[in-house]
Amino acid sequence: MRCATLVGLLLCLLMAFAPARASGTDPWSPFDAPWFSTLDIAEGIPHSTTTAVVQDRSGLIWIGTIGGLVRYDGYRVEVLGTRNHNSPGLPDNYVRSLYALPDGGLLIGTNAGGLVRFDPGDNSFKVYPVGPQGLSDHKVYAISSDRAGGVWVATEGGLDHLDLASGVIRRVDTGKATVARNFSVLQDREGNVWLGNNSGLFVRRAGSDTFVREASTDQDASTVLGDQIWSILLDHAGRLWVGSVQAGAAWRDADGHWHGVPGFSGYANGARHPTVRDMLEVADDKVWIATDGNGVIEYTPGNPATHAIAHDPAVHSSLPGDSVRSLLLDRAGNLWAATDLGVARTHRGVHTAFSLLPSPLDPNALSTSNVRAIFVDSRGRIWLGLGAGHIDIIDLKAGRMQHLLLAGSQIQRGVHSITEAADGSILVGTQGLARIDPDTLAIENSIVPELHDKPVLGLKPDGDRVVIGTYDGIYRYDPATHALEHLGHRAGDPASLASNTVREIVRVGSEWWYATSRGISIAHGNSLPAGFTNLLHRRGDPTSLPQDYISSLMAAADGRVWASTLGGLSVLHQQDDGAWSARTIGTGDGLSSDNINTVLADDGGQIWASLSNGVARIDSQTLAVANLGARDGLHIASYVSIAAARAPSGELLFGGQAGLTVIRPHWQPPTSALAPLVITRAEINGVLVPFGKLPGDGGSIRIDGDTHNLRLNFALLDYQAAMETTYRYRLEGFDQSWTDIPKGSAPSANYTNLPHGSYRLRLVATTQGLQPRTAETQLTVQVSPYWYETTRTRIAAAILLLGLIVLLVHLRTLYLRHQARRLQREIDEHTRALLAANRRLDELASTDGLTGVFNRRRFLELVRTLSEKSPDGVACMALFDLDRFKLINDTHGHQAGDTVICQAVEVITRHCRHTDLIGRYGGEEFVLCLPDTHLQQAHEIIERIRIELAGMTLVHDGSPVMVTASIGIAQRQPHEAFESWLSRTDKALYQAKRNGRNCCALAS
Repeated sequence: MRCATLVGLLLCLLMAFAPARASGTDPWSPFDAPWFSTLDIAEGIPHSTTTAVVQDRSGLIWIGTIGGLVRYDGYRVEVLGTRNHNSPGLPDNYVRSLYALPDGGLLIGTNAGGLVRFDPGDNSFKVYPVGPQGLSDHKVYAISSDRAGGVWVATEGGLDHLDLASGVIRRVDTGKATVARNFSVLQDREGNVWLGNNSGLFVRRAGSDTFVREASTDQDASTVLGDQIWSILLDHAGRLWVGSVQAGAAWRDADGHWHGVPGFSGYANGARHPTVRDMLEVADDKVWIATDGNGVIEYTPGNPATHAIAHDPAVHSSLPGDSVRSLLLDRAGNLWAATDLGVARTHRGVHTAFSLLPSPLDPNALSTSNVRAIFVDSRGRIWLGLGAGHIDIIDLKAGRMQHLLLAGSQIQRGVHSITEAADGSILVGTQGLARIDPDTLAIENSIVPELHDKPVLGLKPDGDRVVIGTYDGIYRYDPATHALEHLGHRAGDPASLASNTVREIVRVGSEWWYATSRGISIAHGNSLPAGFTNLLHRRGDPTSLPQDYISSLMAAADGRVWASTLGGLSVLHQQDDGAWSARTIGTGDGLSSDNINTVLADDGGQIWASLSNGVARIDSQTLAVANLGARDGLHIASYVSIAAARAPSGELLFGGQAGLTVIRPHWQPPTSALAPLVITRAEINGVLVPFGKLPGDGGSIRIDGDTHNLRLNFALLDYQAAMETTYRYRLEGFDQSWTDIPKGSAPSANYTNLPHGSYRLRLVATTQGLQPRTAETQLTVQVSPYWYETTRTRIAAAILLLGLIVLLVHLRTLYLRHQARRLQREIDEHTRALLAANRRLDELASTDGLTGVFNRRRFLELVRTLSEKSPDGVACMALFDLDRFKLINDTHGHQAGDTVICQAVEVITRHCRHTDLIGRYGGEEFVLCLPDTHLQQAHEIIERIRIELAGMTLVHDGSPVMVTASIGIAQRQPHEAFESWLSRTDKALYQAKRNGRNCCALAS
């Protein structure tokens, strides 16, 4: 006990001597340290030692280093000025100073290469000469505006003036009192030129040509003015600030009186101060002084003390290095510090949230990172329960933090809960219960032996007693009598405590609500009742709890109870019948996680909740959700404990795994224009577009050439929370939908082989947090047609195509005509062959193959047709039969018989007219039709034929062959049938044969 008391007293004494800082109107200002993000070699900066930082006209950040020049858009580091065969680049990579020009260009002062101008029109570097018509020296310390279109250049060898329009450099005579080396120069609003010389501060008054030494009656300020003056600043109120090499800094008020900076002016006890490399007014009446070795000194004129902003090895968000060479306040409100370990950036304005982190080097920092419990006592002090037995006490009135450490068996145990007993003592729930004297802060360890080995999760006063939540149920302890009562879960009893794990105890009117691992248990009146009303999750019932593991409870002023669960945030309201109904808010409603740790209400009734991955604000009426982000000052992302409390001044406190988050719920950021969404780099067909020709919002890009490729880099130039800024783009007229850029990726758009035409490119950036905003940039993309896509080419192609079509049609016509003629010839040839074949077939079918006269079938057809056409016509028919023809065949052979037949036909044919018809009737029989011939005429003709046949002698193989014929003749009678006519002729033939052959017989 005595040991613990001594430890507590020792810590109190140590904290009593910790310097308190005047906090002004914000009681948290002593604890609200700037949160720096660092850009270093890991991101591509060529050298860790950064020397200068400026912002150009378009909003991009330029950084000078010992190893080169950097252009930065918040996502990409681009090193410029490297010498190669295409560009001479920078003559010296050691950049000492930068000056942003109105045209978007840059003046670059180097260590050994003189002054260089970057021209954004073609991305080229122009080196100004050194010598009689140029600069006074190659080493350039500072560049400052003359407020009339020119600049002052302070060098190792003198002071020069450069006319930006003409490029003329004029050497300035600074007088005999000065030496050659000049570190800084500034022209004020009245036209006075202030020169920071190696011999002190000099001024050339407006209208004068002479520099005179500036003096002061203030001893500390006078010491500063007589030292080497490295930096000069003019603030908004007309105050002039100067920083020296070793005498600190001083400032001159509007009345011309000089003042020292408390603790940082003159030589106190002969001690020297670090060199003041730069100075910057970060807010009205607040100046940052950049030192070479002591970080940044913050000072407000009239304050009795300064505030140091330095590197803390234990805090990753502190200034990365204590050697600070340059400062910048950009147009988005970011503060940039060029240090020896990269460029640091912070947003110095007050935020909705800020973080307290652990550090053994800062008395106003936490002892450890994990804040497990938060309690505000009756005196307004904020008690923080941490890990490993640490307890920190924030005294907002004193502006300081005190640190306690539990002793004995509790020295390494986490602090889970804190409350104030009826006698004002502080009870601490850890491994057991400890008590702290509120005045002396003496610690009494393990005051309840029965709880010595039990983690105390929750504490709540109940009159003079205290209700205690543990893993073994509920205890009620009376500090006066040391009486300890216990109540736990009874298996099988639905009216018992829902679970033995009790994490938090809350009073809701006259009721006691217990947050357990298996639901909510409600005790009516008595904190340890005989039975509880339990609120549990009911599957399929959306009006029940979403999940039974209850992290914390909060009773709102409107009678509702907010329950934090692992399944979402549950809003409980009591119905008319006394039953409680739940409405759950989860990720579907906008929360970033369903794992809710704890809930607080601000003075206005709005609800704030810590989640496993952040903090959210919920409108108590509409239940609309807004998640805090880095732009709101939220930097601690993970929360697992139920540590939460409302500070006396209304701030909300949430304990996280990495520290304490403080939220100013009613703070509203000042109205400001949204940072521009800018195209930071463009390549057309692989060729870089000069920075000065990059299009802005409403601008245009024209793509010519043979490839039609476009690549754009773009960024929202607020340089904050890159992981919380979402980007998308769409090329209207080409893209069917928006393209979302993956979270955390550098925003860019890439198109290849674009068709010719006019498009509109839309770029959109959306920020997150309590004040989400959207920026959009639009530009026209004009893609020129390829040579074969131009109107002239298309007309020529159309004409050529038409000519080709005409030619093809003509050639086709000629070909078809040629083919038609060829086909016609073939058809004609085939027709003639067919006709010949048909005639031959007809002949074969109509004539006798031996004699060539009509065969019987054809002859009969012709005669029948003749009879049918002229039924009354006169005609005669003769039927021939060669006598004893069989004997001829038998005697002389069939060949002789064929010769006889042919000779007989030949004789008959000679006596016929062309209208007469002759045919072979069969074998040695022939038939002859004589149209228009009477019987007498026919008999005469036939008789002549018979006589000639009888007189014809044939010789075959030397033997004579005699031929005679028997002939029957019949004349057709009027309307006689053909068959009858033929029959009568045949009968006449037989009559001739009966008459002895070789004669003619006439039919009756």
